[in-house]
Amino acid sequence: MRHIIYTLTFFLGIFTALTAASDTLSGRVSVIDGDTFEMAGKRIRLHGIDAPESGQQCKDANSKSYRCGQMAAKQMSSYVSGKIVNCEILDKDRYSRFIARCLVSGTDVNELLVREGWALAYRQYSKDYVSSESRAKQENIGLWQGKFVEPWNWRRGERLEDATYLKTDDCLIKGNISSSGKIYHTPSSPWYDRTKINAIKGERWFCSEEEAEAAGWRVPR
Repeated sequence: MRHIIYTLTFFLGIFTALTAASDTLSGRVSVIDGDTFEMAGKRIRLHGIDAPESGQQCKDANSKSYRCGQMAAKQMSSYVSGKIVNCEILDKDRYSRFIARCLVSGTDVNELLVREGWALAYRQYSKDYVSSESRAKQENIGLWQGKFVEPWNWRRGERLEDATYLKTDDCLIKGNISSSGKIYHTPSSPWYDRTKINAIKGERWFCSEEEAEAAGWRVPR
């Protein structure tokens, strides 16, 4: 009986260790955008923050347009490039991405991007980084040096008054409007090449399926 108890305790210990290990991903990452990584084929969405989308434009202190989404991704790359990133998995979203808090040498890079002004605290899901956002805003750094649309509102279609959004290398999804409604086509769609974008009709380009769906477009049926 004692032998059985020891054996069960041993295997329970192994199971617990494996479960704990499965809650953490460690390795080098590729930066998809300011708040999204890819590690060993797994997509990781950074917990508690929202960075500008890849094709998003903002205004700097001199009211000059710049690609703030690209700047956010570049800033994140400076934190993680060539380094081991340790990500604590907290959840999984509807796009099957892991939601995680990620550290490099003990530094929380989620918080760092917000603290340096290139992402916002994603209050809808967490208030962990609200104080870091407040400090960046007070110091007028990163996005806070000029004007911008919050990433969650940008994905819903809100734009700066004089911003123009055209096709770019990062924004290849076509948002078409037809008698069937608002439909988006990715480059893999069989209708992609036949779909033409007419900005006068309100059609547009999207940088991600998430952005298209948030703005009210859907996949073809």
